[in-house]
Amino acid sequence: MDEAFWQAKWERGETGFHEPRPNALLTRYLPALHLPAGARVFVPLCGMSLDIHWLLAQGYAVVGCELSRIAVTRLFAALDLEPHVTPLGALERFEAGKLCVFVGNILDLAPARLGAVDAVYDRAALIALPAPMRVAYARHLVALTHAAPQLLICLEYDPSCRAGPPFAVDETMVRQYYATTFLPTRVARHAVPGGLKGACPAWESVWTLMPRP
Repeated sequence: MDEAFWQAKWERGETGFHEPRPNALLTRYLPALHLPAGARVFVPLCGMSLDIHWLLAQGYAVVGCELSRIAVTRLFAALDLEPHVTPLGALERFEAGKLCVFVGNILDLAPARLGAVDAVYDRAALIALPAPMRVAYARHLVALTHAAPQLLICLEYDPSCRAGPPFAVDETMVRQYYATTFLPTRVARHAVPGGLKGACPAWESVWTLMPRP
């Protein structure tokens, strides 16, 4: 799976992963991070998620990274924002108001470009990547955000019943990727109604990743 896979998804309009409303687990469990008012939240592989609408409405500043320029253009249009676009080598930066989104591969985004963030919200990034890419992504995300606290939502199911994406990421994997840097705590586990596209039972697990002292 590579960049061309996801670019083609957006070009063909195959965006079943795009939720029609802000994610209920975000709105319910983000307070577990105890963020200050006006905190800057990083949303990796953000697409055109309505979660960003919700975060902005709560008064947070949001910074995202997304491979597809189509998705980012639609995101700003849906928010009725006219972005200022800046070329940055392999990336582009779209900015308007309290929203900033980098277009390109997240592995090309450097900490100095991103700037300081207070938290990371990862609902659809880690589970979008196959295992070898997840290791590199998790390592990069920690360095990129200077180990900012995370609200992480993972999907659990029997991977023998269906090939991803989205990929199954269980407790062992979360601890493998993050336990060196964070204290991972699973705060909830909810059954997915109807399972994974009707193929098998599935659960969404909600994690807080707080930096080790």
